[in-house]
Amino acid sequence: MIIIIRDVRINREIRAKEVRVIDPEGKQLGILPVVEALRAAANFELDLVEVSPKSDPPVCRIMDYGKFKYQQSKKNHDAKKKQAVVHLKEVKMRPKTEEHDFQFKIRHMSVF
Repeated sequence: MIIIIRDVRINREIRAKEVRVIDPEGKQLGILPVVEALRAAANFELDLVEVSPKSDPPVCRIMDYGKFKYQQSKKNHDAKKKQAVVHLKEVKMRPKTEEHDFQFKIRHMSVF
C-alpha cells in the first residue's frame, strides 16, 4: 500500500471556512469564503492552491497546479544538479603491510 502525502491542499481539500485569495496575475481578491474562491478559480479554469496554510486566514492562489508541480520538480532537479558531492576515500596502512602492497597503495593515493 503506497500513501502519497502532498505538501499543499488544492480545490476541495482546503478545510478553512475563509481564505485570502490571490488571482493568477498576483492581485489580491480579498478574503472570501472557500465556495466563492473555488468559483473564482473555476472562472479562470484553474486550481485553487493553498500556499500558506498556517497564516490567518490561509492564503490561497489561483494557478495551474500541474504547471506548478512541474516547475517545482525542475527547480529541485536543477538544485540537485548544482550541489557539490564530496567523495571521501581512505587508504588503510598497517604495520605488517608488505613493501609491494605499500607502494601500490601510495600510487593509488596519488590518483585520489
